[in-house]
Amino acid sequence: MPGSEETHRHDRTTAHATPGPLNSLQHWLDARNPLVVCLNYAVIVVARIAPSLRLKSWLLRRIGVTVGEGVSWGLESTPDVFWPELVTVEDHAIIGYDVTLLCHEFLQDEYRTGEVVVGEGAMIGAGAIVLPGVEIGEGAQVAANSLVTEDVPPETTVAGVPAEAV
Repeated sequence: MPGSEETHRHDRTTAHATPGPLNSLQHWLDARNPLVVCLNYAVIVVARIAPSLRLKSWLLRRIGVTVGEGVSWGLESTPDVFWPELVTVEDHAIIGYDVTLLCHEFLQDEYRTGEVVVGEGAMIGAGAIVLPGVEIGEGAQVAANSLVTEDVPPETTVAGVPAEAV
């Protein structure tokens, strides 16, 4: 978890150059196998609408998401479709309604990938977005509709765009 205020999410992301006149999203077929992305998407769509928490966790584990015991996934919550294997949600965390956990970002000249870790007992409120490379500490809370651009220390509550401690 965040050990120092000097560590930022970009320190834990990997940049992948995509040279040429096209933006990096135009190169997504080179980044990931389209059949894998389609399978991931299909599994995530089913998991998003499944009412059973056990079924959601089981489905997401099948595509590589690390899901701890007793994790609660809200309806419409979405782990990264391109790199679900970079998502870790530790025991008893709550991922609220319509939360998005992103492990990639496509930029103009490159795309970046990075793990997202949600610590044990952490809670992410409805509609929040967590960017690549972010670690949310044990027992931390992210308010609804927040944009998490930096690590959240353990037992800290953040809110806003970008999310800041409250």
